[in-house]
Amino acid sequence: MQGVDRAAQAYVDAVNARDLEALVASFAQDAEIVDVSRSIRGHDAIREWAGNEVIGGTLRVVSIAEDRPDGQKLLVHWAPAGSGGWRAHYDFTVGGGRIVKADLQYA
Repeated sequence: MQGVDRAAQAYVDAVNARDLEALVASFAQDAEIVDVSRSIRGHDAIREWAGNEVIGGTLRVVSIAEDRPDGQKLLVHWAPAGSGGWRAHYDFTVGGGRIVKADLQYA
C-alpha cells in the first residue's frame, strides 16, 4: 500500500495547521466537496465552508480504505473544534496534483 496522496495530505496538513489558504489551495479552482449531503463548489465556497466549519478542528488519517489511480478513500478521525470527533470516510478524487472532488461521509 502506498502512502496518502500528496493532494489529500496537503488538505490534512492544512486542517491541522489551521491554514485556510493552504486548505483552499489543495483544491482545483472548480472543485466540489460533498459534505454528507451538501455540495460546495469552487474556491470561494470552499473557503467560506472551511472557515466556518473546518479550521480549528483536527484531522487524523486512520487508514487508506481504497487506492485508485485517480485518488483515495481515507478512513479519518475528524474532530471539529470543541468535540471528541468521529470517524469518517474522506474520498478524494485528484487531478493535476489538486483535489477535484472530496466526498466526506460518516463511517
